[in-house]
Amino acid sequence: MIDATLLPLQRAMLRSPATALAARGVRADQVTVTGFAIGVLAIPALMMHAFWLALVLILLNRLADGLDGAIARINGPTDRGAFLDIALDFVFYALVPVGFALADPTRNALAASVLIAAFVGSGSSFLAFASIAAKRDMSAESYPSKGIYYLGGLTEGAETILFFAAICLFPAAFPLLAYLFALACGLTTLTRWLMGWRAFSDTE
Repeated sequence: MIDATLLPLQRAMLRSPATALAARGVRADQVTVTGFAIGVLAIPALMMHAFWLALVLILLNRLADGLDGAIARINGPTDRGAFLDIALDFVFYALVPVGFALADPTRNALAASVLIAAFVGSGSSFLAFASIAAKRDMSAESYPSKGIYYLGGLTEGAETILFFAAICLFPAAFPLLAYLFALACGLTTLTRWLMGWRAFSDTE
């Protein structure tokens, strides 16, 4: 919902570190994979109730997610980079609820399952829209540098980061927060379905 507004600020903040990394020969794909590996470490941290450590690992993953794009803009974007970025992001998003389910199966497993289902709905509608938009040579004016058609919604990257921070800071509230965020993801999915229905309806 607010990603397009925050994008210029994010780019300004990451320009210097991205330039330094690119000058040292670091490639965007390397940052993407490294960031994913760091993010995966949050799952055992969550399982062991090390919620502060998990939060740090999640934030490092999100920092890498911004840096890889900044490096790609310096070195030149690639289709492989765009593919890796979005594919690993969606897996990471789904793994965080798994970590909470492992931390307390009795209290968290159902809420985690609902949240993962909501992530699947939001992610699949995002990718389905992007694939058809690419076939029709459509572009998103609010996200001109994205590797695929970037369709916004109520729950975008910034909101997801804030949600992850909240559940790490207040782990006892995970079920309630997970259900609320799943509802927001559900609304995002419904709006994307509607947008797809309208955008891809061929009229004579």
